[in-house]
Amino acid sequence: MSDSLKDQLLGLGFKPAPKPERKPENKPERKPERHAGKPAARRDGGHRPQEIDLGKAYALRAETEKRERIAAEAAKQEAARVRREAKARLDAFLAGKALNDATAEHVRHFPYGGKIKRVHVTPEQLKALNAGELGVVQSNGRYLLVTAAVLVEAKAIFPDAIALEVDPNAPAGSDDYADPQYQVPDDLVW
Repeated sequence: MSDSLKDQLLGLGFKPAPKPERKPENKPERKPERHAGKPAARRDGGHRPQEIDLGKAYALRAETEKRERIAAEAAKQEAARVRREAKARLDAFLAGKALNDATAEHVRHFPYGGKIKRVHVTPEQLKALNAGELGVVQSNGRYLLVTAAVLVEAKAIFPDAIALEVDPNAPAGSDDYADPQYQVPDDLVW
């Protein structure tokens, strides 16, 4: 049993596999041409290119992309952390400063986040809101009515939470319906 399979096959009369013969490579050597005693100039400007195999190039590129992904994810997490902290500071700041009235009957609509949102206000609050004396801040899914001073401080803490800020000094926008041709009659009933 100590004989290997190869030894057993040779003992049974099998011949060993012939080894392929190597042919000598006859490559003619090129000698650089010389003109007037000057050495021949290289085609690549005299610099030998640094050769890097394809596997190493792919590995380097994968490593670079991995580092970029990790850095982008870290930046994203840092931005989310800063945003959470700012929201928490805003919530703490707004505690007890909301002017929302549970008995308010009027609704003031405004665009926020690409959608039309609403806040319930009293007639006095509606006038003050449209005059810029009040503003609306979004906090924890609710829209809080606050004074202009509180709105300015809230804007400094977390600007993305400002849902409605009316600037009384802003010029009136061009109204396409200001033309008498498009005016709605007073007696129109919906």
